[in-house]
Amino acid sequence: MKTKLKKGDQVQIITGKDKGKKGRVLRIDRITERVIVESLNMVKKTQRPKNQNDKGGIIEIEAAIAASNVMVVCKKCGPTRLGIKVIGDKKTRVCRKCGEAL
Repeated sequence: MKTKLKKGDQVQIITGKDKGKKGRVLRIDRITERVIVESLNMVKKTQRPKNQNDKGGIIEIEAAIAASNVMVVCKKCGPTRLGIKVIGDKKTRVCRKCGEAL
């Protein structure tokens, strides 16, 4: 599935337990249409020790969120949808509200 999101985009979660919180996109899975956002949608996971010096236990990691549940944040407008504008032979991502390039 094609998505307009990119790694490093500033996004805001629009549904779920972290609704309204903002963070950066760490990873995008285009097959399952899910994204991992930095410090959001944290879940607890048990981890076994890998080496003799490494400790196991319960750790917190970011879980994936459906890509439809996040919106890109424009510096002027806030959360907005993305559009594509063709200038010459180059495509640029633009804010749908104000038209500013993202």
